[in-house]
Amino acid sequence: MNGTPARRPKSAFSETGVRIKEVSDGRPCDNCPELCPGFIPHAWRKTCKSCGCDRLSHSVYHEELGSVRERLGLRDTRVNHHSYDSPPGLTAKQTELYWQSLSEREPNAGGATGAAAWRTWRTRALASQLPKQDLSLAHCRHIDEAHRKQFEDFVAARNEIALDIGIARQHHGSPVDCLGCNKPIRSGSIAIEAPRLSEEGPFHPSCFSCSECGDLLVELAYCALDGRLYCVRHYDERLKPRCHACDELIFSGEYTKAMNKDWHSGHFCCWQCDESLTGQRYVLRDEHPYCIKCYESVFANGCEECNKTIGIDSKDLSYKDKHWHEACFLCAKCRVSLVDKQFGSKLDKIYCGNCYDAQFASRCDGCGEVFRAGTKKMEYKTRQWHEKCFCCVVCKNPIGTKSFIPREQEIYCAGCYEDKFATRCVKCNKIITQGGVTYKNEPWHRECFTCTNCNTSLAGQRFTSRDEKPYCAECFGELFAKRCTSCSKPITGIGGTRFISFEDRHWHNDCFICAQCKTSLVGKGFITDGQDIICPECAKQKLM
Repeated sequence: MNGTPARRPKSAFSETGVRIKEVSDGRPCDNCPELCPGFIPHAWRKTCKSCGCDRLSHSVYHEELGSVRERLGLRDTRVNHHSYDSPPGLTAKQTELYWQSLSEREPNAGGATGAAAWRTWRTRALASQLPKQDLSLAHCRHIDEAHRKQFEDFVAARNEIALDIGIARQHHGSPVDCLGCNKPIRSGSIAIEAPRLSEEGPFHPSCFSCSECGDLLVELAYCALDGRLYCVRHYDERLKPRCHACDELIFSGEYTKAMNKDWHSGHFCCWQCDESLTGQRYVLRDEHPYCIKCYESVFANGCEECNKTIGIDSKDLSYKDKHWHEACFLCAKCRVSLVDKQFGSKLDKIYCGNCYDAQFASRCDGCGEVFRAGTKKMEYKTRQWHEKCFCCVVCKNPIGTKSFIPREQEIYCAGCYEDKFATRCVKCNKIITQGGVTYKNEPWHRECFTCTNCNTSLAGQRFTSRDEKPYCAECFGELFAKRCTSCSKPITGIGGTRFISFEDRHWHNDCFICAQCKTSLVGKGFITDGQDIICPECAKQKLM
């Protein structure tokens, strides 16, 4: 099988004789597992050579077996041996209260919860808060002989005056204010005391954290400075600069300050090739410095025209993920420079406005002129216009983004379309928007369709017309209908009413009766008697 064989776990001993275990290399990066095949340590940076991420991102930690007290070299026996999971000296019930007080600060450990999440956090926190190179010369690779004594004196002084482990106790008595949040620690609650800050007061367990990074202090290990708590890392950085590359404290009086960070003079190097950047030009990328050569080879773009690298001293002109030198940004046809000019793109090539128009530009359906490169175009279905040409055919006003109505290849604004084509009432000439009435193929508003004589609404009512004007039945009868000779009421014919006519006289069917006996004469013979009509029988009686 091809590939690099997995490395075996390394073992060593610290200067105090405590056994040290380092998790094996080769673990993928937690931040970019799809890109990093496995952790490969850099020669002196605390990073992976495969992906450049910090070693802690690969779950590769340097761990000492035993307690934090042993790790720190503290031999004080005033408290019981410190467990990996809970503070010592607490009963089972008190331990439960302790973890309940930390529930709101349970770490996010990739889906793990409870004790598993805390154990994962503890492993990382040990490596971060208690960096091995801050604890012993055995883990320092960049302190020369001239400064070894200075390092040992610094560690001894820190351990003597600042370093300690907090003590967890159940508080009894009156409430006292937490030194971290100033809120009361009530009787029966678990409180953490910091012997180095004995005169200042206790802390809630969730407040016993580093003043610099805000992280909970792993297994209550802390340093005290100016009345505040710090993890070992940030206490040391308060007093000494730390090299951003190798993560070791700097004891030499000569070091480099760049990018708002401190570096051993020999460690301010290109992130790619490790060449020194002291006194050299460099480019910052993703918070890492690169020499000019490496930056251009790794990050610089290639010119689309000449296929050469666009260096940092050249202007990089880009369009649609393509890049050009400023001098190479030319029209593909006439070769004129396109810098600060309008241009068009077609088939992965760029053209000046004139060349693009001559070869590819479409024409406006309004004025017939071409669309110049960079010109705004208005499109509807298969037609297109210049913005100024996309206007109403009636009022000639540009439509822009307003609503419009197409009709027979013409474009109308809403107002002009209504004026020209909308249905209008024949009476008031206003637009009918809803609920109209049609009479003799002409439109009316319902409220406008009224009797010509009395203006009563005829919508939904019986009506008739005279001289093409509508009338209600009552008005029509009063004004135009024949009148019954008998009752003098109009004969309208509405509803199918039948009537009788004789010479110039007219009767309702019901009114055509004998003036003497009142018998209906409809369909029978009759005799006129002056203004009256009588049946033959009554006529005989009258003659006798």
